[in-house]
Amino acid sequence: MQCCIIARLKTQPLWFGLLFVLGLFSLLKFFIAFLRWVYVNFLRAPKNLKKYGSWAVITGPTDGIGKGYAFQLARVGLNLVLVGRNPDKLKDVSDLILAKYGKSQIKTVVVDFAGDVSEGMVKIREAIEGLDVGVLINNVGISYPYARYFHEVDEELLKNLIKVNVEGTTKVTHIVLPGMLQRKKGAIVNIGSGAAIVIPSDPLYAVYAATKAYIDQFSRCLYVEYKKSGIDVQCQVPLYVATKMASIKRSSFFVPSTDGYARAGMRWIGYEPRCTPYWPHSILWVLAYSLPESLVDAWRLWFCLGIRKRGQLKDTKKKE
Repeated sequence: MQCCIIARLKTQPLWFGLLFVLGLFSLLKFFIAFLRWVYVNFLRAPKNLKKYGSWAVITGPTDGIGKGYAFQLARVGLNLVLVGRNPDKLKDVSDLILAKYGKSQIKTVVVDFAGDVSEGMVKIREAIEGLDVGVLINNVGISYPYARYFHEVDEELLKNLIKVNVEGTTKVTHIVLPGMLQRKKGAIVNIGSGAAIVIPSDPLYAVYAATKAYIDQFSRCLYVEYKKSGIDVQCQVPLYVATKMASIKRSSFFVPSTDGYARAGMRWIGYEPRCTPYWPHSILWVLAYSLPESLVDAWRLWFCLGIRKRGQLKDTKKKE
């Protein structure tokens, strides 16, 4: 069979042979990429996070992805520093984790990232002093109450989006990083968003998407800066997850629960600088990249206009 193919190729023009080789190379490249995707998603072993250090700092741990990570990190034996704005919710999460994983030590730090960030950073610095902090999960973030045009974004929301999503992540990293440098080991995970990476644009969520684009580039730069120092920096890029912020109550195949996402995310910590841990999301990523940008933009605008209309109706009902 092989000889027959080679013999027939010899009878073809040179240009046909070159196209055949190019096609074969492209097919081989796709096959290798597919095998790598299978390996990293299903076969690659997660890193032992305790080798980075015995403590993990998590911002925004009382809801959503942050809460899922708090439970998963406690499950593998790490002690936790939980940083959030609501002391009652922090206590509730701490009690739940201790009830399930009693061996973990937990510290809570009350910080309102939309408030006096400088005062909050002092609290975090005091809380982690002397601790072997090996993992940092920068999860804190806010989005719009619902989709809206940029000129409809009020000053308060505009300020909070930048302050929480950009300044919060940047300053917490700036406080935790020196200890990791001193110990020459650590893992920093910044939670980004598919709104900034996967789709070409996110109309009616412009400022939110822009802040997440900052997180992506910030993470990539730190990855290059500190890789040789033993510190792994990563931006995780989730698409839709069943959280309050996404206004999705039920999980599905393409929309994981917060625990489901966190379990997937744990397997990726310490590897690639940018990743989409929940494997069905990678299917959507390929789909978004394979379609024309104009088509994806049009679909996203239509989708967000629907969210905006529903949000406006809710606002009207509240006022009535």
